[in-house]
Amino acid sequence: MHDFLHTFFDWSEIAGVLPSLLVEGLRNTLLIAVLAIMFGLIGGMLLAVLLLSRRRLVRLPARIYVDVFRGLPAIVTVSLIGLGLPAAGIRPFGRSPLGYAVVAVGLISAAYCAEIFRAGIQAVPAGQMQAGRSLGMSYLKTMRLVIVPQGVRNVLPALTGQFIVDIKESSLVYLLGLGAGQRELYFIAQERQAASYNASALVAAGLCYLAVTIPLTYLVNWLDRRMREGRPVQASAEDLRPEPALAEGSA
Repeated sequence: MHDFLHTFFDWSEIAGVLPSLLVEGLRNTLLIAVLAIMFGLIGGMLLAVLLLSRRRLVRLPARIYVDVFRGLPAIVTVSLIGLGLPAAGIRPFGRSPLGYAVVAVGLISAAYCAEIFRAGIQAVPAGQMQAGRSLGMSYLKTMRLVIVPQGVRNVLPALTGQFIVDIKESSLVYLLGLGAGQRELYFIAQERQAASYNASALVAAGLCYLAVTIPLTYLVNWLDRRMREGRPVQASAEDLRPEPALAEGSA
């Protein structure tokens, strides 16, 4: 029991690594995740519009993209983008691995966001399109002003869930060898664990991830309840109660 506690809960190790985790690691983890979800939202919306096209030649490239990046393990995508591109002489971010990390996670996020947006848009009643067209609006204007806003509202919980996934997948960018000032939570904890042969730093990193993802999971639950009940998105302390079944599925 002593060895177990020493390996996983050595408070001197945790206290030694915690400042770096909070000051550098958490900042960079959130930076990668936020930029990746922004990439994913923009790319996903464009892909969703292509997926909904009536023309097969327009749908096909988007479908291939979505299937490939949803089908590949995230660690393979991160390696191909972060290690493969520089090795091939394609260095849009120079020698800084942070940009490649954002692009890698963002490409994956875009594929999942595309399917989320597609499902949300298709859930909008067909009469909404007909009503917009009957008012003299073009197809694109009706999509932009009527269909897409309703579709996005339908999938807010799923998009928040995707942000949680991006936070967790940011841990894979340790493969790229982030430099000083660019290290994310797992990279810092893994370096400390390798130096001390003690897993307490990894436990500390896990607690940092949970401090971010658990509140976001409850937010997903609250958004989902609001969407299902058709109520406005105005939170109260009572609304943020967890729903165990939903919390497990969202994480």
